[in-house]
Amino acid sequence: MKAIFTTEGPAPAGHYPQAIEAGGFVFVSGMLPGPGVATDGPDNFERQVRAALEHCRRVLAAADCGLDAVVQCTAYIVGVEHWPEFNRIYADVFGDHRPARAVVPVPELHYGFLVELQMTAYKSPAA
Repeated sequence: MKAIFTTEGPAPAGHYPQAIEAGGFVFVSGMLPGPGVATDGPDNFERQVRAALEHCRRVLAAADCGLDAVVQCTAYIVGVEHWPEFNRIYADVFGDHRPARAVVPVPELHYGFLVELQMTAYKSPAA
């Protein structure tokens, strides 16, 4: 097992690494949009989703893989009404790649954020 840490992503706020690499997989811890991402404004939700996806991408890069290696994603979103917008942004970022996914509406997340993402990627043995 190997802990993944990178200064390119947000520092963990608790007793966990940004990701763990084990058994050919990379397990990305829950990624919030911040710090430094505003929690208000007209493009608030989209800005937060794109920031959280970018954090995941950077942590995966630190493990020598990318979003194209993601096999599963769990998205926690505040307000089920955000599901269509989340789906649109997610599809824009992932393109033709379609990992298994769950979208879980929740009443609130830390620091007032509207989205948190957790991912699992498969790292090719040749990588």
